[in-house]
Amino acid sequence: MSHEKTTLWSRDFIVIWIATFFISIAYFVLITTLTLYVIDEFNASESQAGLAAGIYIIGTLFARLVLGKYIDVLGRKKLLYYGLFFFLLSMILYFFIDHLILLHILRFVHGAAYGVAHTVLATIINDIIPNERRGEGTGYYLLSFTLGTAIGPFLGGIILEQSDHSLVFMVCTIFSFVSFMICLFLKIPETKEMIDPESRNSFRLKDFFEKKAVPISIIAAIIGFCYSGILTFMTSYSTNIHLTNAGSLFFIVSSIFTIITRPFTGKLFDVKGHNIVLYPSLIIFIVGFVILSQANHGFSLLVAGAFVGMSYGTIIPCAQAIAINESPSIHVGLATSTYLVLINAGIGIGPFLHGFIITLSGYRGLYLILAIIAFIGLVLYYFIHGKQQSKKMKYPHSVTNNY
Repeated sequence: MSHEKTTLWSRDFIVIWIATFFISIAYFVLITTLTLYVIDEFNASESQAGLAAGIYIIGTLFARLVLGKYIDVLGRKKLLYYGLFFFLLSMILYFFIDHLILLHILRFVHGAAYGVAHTVLATIINDIIPNERRGEGTGYYLLSFTLGTAIGPFLGGIILEQSDHSLVFMVCTIFSFVSFMICLFLKIPETKEMIDPESRNSFRLKDFFEKKAVPISIIAAIIGFCYSGILTFMTSYSTNIHLTNAGSLFFIVSSIFTIITRPFTGKLFDVKGHNIVLYPSLIIFIVGFVILSQANHGFSLLVAGAFVGMSYGTIIPCAQAIAINESPSIHVGLATSTYLVLINAGIGIGPFLHGFIITLSGYRGLYLILAIIAFIGLVLYYFIHGKQQSKKMKYPHSVTNNY
């Protein structure tokens, strides 16, 4: 491998970063304000409001599952523009929806459009990132999504304090329009690799999942499952333990520590190997949940936010880089889809199961149980990838690279 520093921040990389950043903000502004909108506008129950949020994730998963097989058959450019267009159109239609069933249909379409656009963007970025800077480049790219998780909920709260949901829809529509327009300046590499006629019409599991990307994606799904307990219930938990002010800053602090640590952890991942980054990150993630479960004052809650931010923000991009590197280079689209489907499945299933845990053990019990599940993820990582990676670092010339 050449040690020459290959360009990372190319024009196309920057365009994709900005496009992902704006659709991520739109996604998180909407998802954190939608339940209140459904309850107020349609006089719906909390479970019905939760269904409106969950249908979006189902649409996203459906699109990603199908795209894994057909992304390079249908064409990346066409899919990206269709995805961004319907994402924008869906945002506009929120102004006209007057029935809950129609809202559920719109949420599915909106989620599918997001799944198409985001999967294509993630696939293109993996072709742009130099192989020798895979961990660093993936980390920088996913910052666009991480910043969305911090800015989106914060912005949504401010908008509702000053105005109403019409302004929420307007702001999200503007962000969606910016993403669509900036991608018109993107040079999209297409692949000549085609699916054979027999496989094209088949529905075998291996046609929709890249098997070499599955093991590390399972680890990411476990971590996403745990993290969704924070995404969904942090506001309720911080209110329950009378730390509302600290709770409102949790994701800001988490994102700050993600931004601080991601540049050097990505470089360390590329230069020193996977284990030197992922083992400490998984341990810090577990400790963060333990601290969170025992938080009794604002400082400890924000310390937990810092621990979770620096660890989750490292684990997810590094796991994605591994999924891509472990897969054949002609299957980048399928490997990317496999990874995103599994991690989204973990995040999507999480809140439903967490609710049952809370009824039995309370919020503190939930986060302790999630710490144990994260520990199981650490053990699985050792057997699934860590042990093999140690051998690769010890005997680097005995392993053939997929690239």
